[in-house]
Amino acid sequence: MKVISRKSQEWDKICNRGTLRKPRIESAVRSIVDAVYEEGDAAVLRFTRKFDRVQMTAKNLRVTEAEISGAFQHLDPKFVLLIKQAIHNVQTFYGKPRRKPHKVKGADGAILGEKFDPIDRVGVYIPGGTASLVSTVYMTVVPAKAAGVKRIVMVTPPQSNGHVDPHILAVASLLGVDEIYKAGGAQAIAALAFGTKSIPKVDKIVGPGNAYVAEAKRQVFGYVDIDTIAGPSEVAVIADRHANADYVMADLRGEMEHIGGLGFLITTSKVLAKRARKEIEEGHCILVKNLDEAVEVVNEVAPEHLNILVRSPHRLVKKITHTGAIFIGQYSPTTVGDYIAGPSHVLPTGGAGRAFSGLGLDDFIRRTHTICYSKKALEHVREPIKQLTAIEGMPRHHEAVEIRFAK
Repeated sequence: MKVISRKSQEWDKICNRGTLRKPRIESAVRSIVDAVYEEGDAAVLRFTRKFDRVQMTAKNLRVTEAEISGAFQHLDPKFVLLIKQAIHNVQTFYGKPRRKPHKVKGADGAILGEKFDPIDRVGVYIPGGTASLVSTVYMTVVPAKAAGVKRIVMVTPPQSNGHVDPHILAVASLLGVDEIYKAGGAQAIAALAFGTKSIPKVDKIVGPGNAYVAEAKRQVFGYVDIDTIAGPSEVAVIADRHANADYVMADLRGEMEHIGGLGFLITTSKVLAKRARKEIEEGHCILVKNLDEAVEVVNEVAPEHLNILVRSPHRLVKKITHTGAIFIGQYSPTTVGDYIAGPSHVLPTGGAGRAFSGLGLDDFIRRTHTICYSKKALEHVREPIKQLTAIEGMPRHHEAVEIRFAK
């Protein structure tokens, strides 16, 4: 682990890591997205042969009921019991009531408000290449279900044998996922965005993935909504001289186990920094004068996960405004958030924590404004509307008001 200064060029790169363009990936993904848009299933199948090395036809893109039922036969019964506990925790966290519609009465009978409705169709991407992220199934599907999403379509890359990991299928079945397709990478994202003969178009796409999946989500945003553009997994640890050094090293190694995982140690302890330099091959260490400066560093870096391992961790929480999830105290490793605590582990990376939040109910709900004016209320705004439409050169907007007062 390299100790760096906040005044160095490397520090600037860290703080701006999410804005660094990758032309080669952008170009490759653009060709895939365009091909799926134009060719549909044929392109999806071609890229599946190329990248996943699996030969399929359009007829077997969709996972069958027989495949789902058969998945349970390959699992240890204890797995189902354990996974139900994790699902229960996530369901409990997202069990709060959804937003309720509200109205505000204005002058002379104007009634303004908002109503909230679940998104109709959501596509969930589940990575399944180097690691089948079983936990991502319930971390994405449960909040979608809690929000009232009507139709959930899941895509995940096929294994070399042409099947989907049985653990993923079992969890999807337990949660009532409507459809599952054997498709991964940028081609799966494009298929969900545009729709093909076999894979339905959705309204929003959620879930993590590799750099190609992230770039595909960026390119189809606008055709569909997305949760966020996620990059490599990240963890930052704030630690002082009271922290258990073994816990600090383990927390850094844990999240950096992901391919491309990033680790940041922010510490007031030179002893801890020295040990991290010896034991952690990758990552960055920032020595700070005090914990207030540590908070400043976190808010600049905006890491995906933040572990606080100091004597009084709760004192820092209110000051931290830019991170995906905060793990407080020595018995709250990032691992519990990744697998079983309850809040979704789909979190903003690459500094996106400055503006984006972790996946939640609001990601699956859309707002609709409601506006109801009486004639008297409309009369009161005639003059400002007249002036504003004149300034903007929109006379027909003005006519739509004035016609309601014509004799």
